[in-house]
Amino acid sequence: MRHDVYCVIMGGGRGDRLYPLTKTRCKPAVHLAGKYRLVDIPISNCLNAGFSKIYILTQFHTRSLHRHIETTYRFDTFGNHSIEIFSAEQTNSSGEQWYAGTADAVRKNLKYIKPKPDDVILILSGDQLYRMNFTDFIAKHQQTQADVTIATKAVPEHRLSEFGILQVDNSLRIKDFIEKPTLPPLAKHCALASNVRDTLKDRSNTPYYLASMGIYAFRAKKLLEILSGDGNDFGKDILPGMLGKYNMHAYVFDGFWEDIGSVKSFFDTNLMLTDVVPEFDFFDAENPIYTRARYLPACKVNSCRMERTLLSDGCIITNATLIRCVVGLRSVIGSGTYLENVLMFGADYFDCQNLSESTGQHKIPLGIGENSVIKHAIIDKDARIGKNVHMTPHGKPNGYESNGICVKDGILCITRNAEIPDNTIF
Repeated sequence: MRHDVYCVIMGGGRGDRLYPLTKTRCKPAVHLAGKYRLVDIPISNCLNAGFSKIYILTQFHTRSLHRHIETTYRFDTFGNHSIEIFSAEQTNSSGEQWYAGTADAVRKNLKYIKPKPDDVILILSGDQLYRMNFTDFIAKHQQTQADVTIATKAVPEHRLSEFGILQVDNSLRIKDFIEKPTLPPLAKHCALASNVRDTLKDRSNTPYYLASMGIYAFRAKKLLEILSGDGNDFGKDILPGMLGKYNMHAYVFDGFWEDIGSVKSFFDTNLMLTDVVPEFDFFDAENPIYTRARYLPACKVNSCRMERTLLSDGCIITNATLIRCVVGLRSVIGSGTYLENVLMFGADYFDCQNLSESTGQHKIPLGIGENSVIKHAIIDKDARIGKNVHMTPHGKPNGYESNGICVKDGILCITRNAEIPDNTIF
């Protein structure tokens, strides 16, 4: 274990681009791969590196995230591991303002973290999928005696407009930033030099550029100095303002990394996990991804056809066809149902007695009823979909939202706790 590295996970963003999945939860609490939450990724990377001090900064729709952290990460009393949650709070000195940005969130909580001058503050995002060797990252940061080291991912020219792009010299010292260049010529001078380009797995002649991953390692003394001034966001204010004044280095990460910022990227990333050999491997026993331990029965599958499908614990699926699907905890799928390109979050409980408290009448059971057909969809937690329901986003207007049905980024979203009556056609 290392006690000189303080890991700070940013979990306070509204997540507007992930709506409706963030309608009742914050981004880090969104479900991933059937049984995980997005926040499990940075926490697992920290634990696998032996970093024992982890802090999560939250602000919007925090209940689901707090409950997950409290029930999942329970450490030995004598192990010195700790995960603390810092929610935005009002004080006499701070007035009524919430976090004004990522840097402002860290600024307001450093008084609780109390690092020593030579400690390392590791700033992480709560909504990315990757597996990084943080031990190597911190070692490179300390070897270069950098004030800040920025983790970067090499991207080709056609993706420049998606990221903040860094210009570095041959020793990976940062010389310039360009925020999401819309025209490739604006970033031509940022193309990787041959000595750095040759270290990448891709051996083609494709030019690459370094994109910031939103992962930063700061020397604590310098971070305290920098945050004593103005600037509320690391990417927009703090890091550009450090150019030419501080020792800034880049760290090149050459593994799988996906910034899950939109419904489409979230949907595509989850379905990628159903590939025969996915780009991200949850089956890595040496560097596991941790999540809540549940005491659920094994899945019960009765006469089904499945292709490239992930099943979570406690599912009951009868005489159904599933093509490229991710099925969450406690999911129930009725006989004769056909699902294709579907991400199903599952349920929080088994629906043993589905009576309405107000009328005493039986409700639509949790899960998907018999003889339904659903394609290209995300079905959120505790949704109730009746029998003979046919749903697809094809031909539907983007932005449509009504009665628990939403179309976002060309993907059909059934919202949390939605009830879709029998024989619905959409």
